[in-house]
Amino acid sequence: MSGLPYALPTCSLFDTLYITVTHEHQFLLQRVQPAMVGLVDGSLSTLAPIFSIALASHNTRYAFIAGLATAIGAGVSMGFSEGLSDTGELTGRGNPLVRGTITGGGTFVGGILHTLPFLIPHYQVALFFAIAVVGFELLALAFLRWRFFEDTFVRALGIVTFAGMIIAAISAGLGSLLGIGPG
Repeated sequence: MSGLPYALPTCSLFDTLYITVTHEHQFLLQRVQPAMVGLVDGSLSTLAPIFSIALASHNTRYAFIAGLATAIGAGVSMGFSEGLSDTGELTGRGNPLVRGTITGGGTFVGGILHTLPFLIPHYQVALFFAIAVVGFELLALAFLRWRFFEDTFVRALGIVTFAGMIIAAISAGLGSLLGIGPG
């Protein structure tokens, strides 16, 4: 048994296994993780501006403009933040331009999805579909955490839903408070 650690690296099966694990780890670190960061940030951080404007104004056009601006701004910000966070050489996180593009794109997608229903001109219908899209986003995020990060689906769904509920409460509170007119 004492020779096993020395013999194992010379085995061709070990080389194949090591390369596969390393490739999967690289894929997670350089592609999936930046995409998840972007999707989570876009899906959650854009909720408050969009829904507070929608609830305060009852105007779908204003909500759409707020959502579009927030999704674009957050995508650009997160793209630069991820790309400038490190060169990728010491951490193995890969090319910063690729990582930044993936993160920024994920942030934009996460933010724009629940913005699109506000293109519907009827406030109640748009709000209903926007909330439904947020529910879909939370399920998708939980699925991705389960699929790629060995998390249980229920736990992952609980975490992203809890974060979403906090943000929804903040945006509903701000929208209701600021939407009250004088007198």
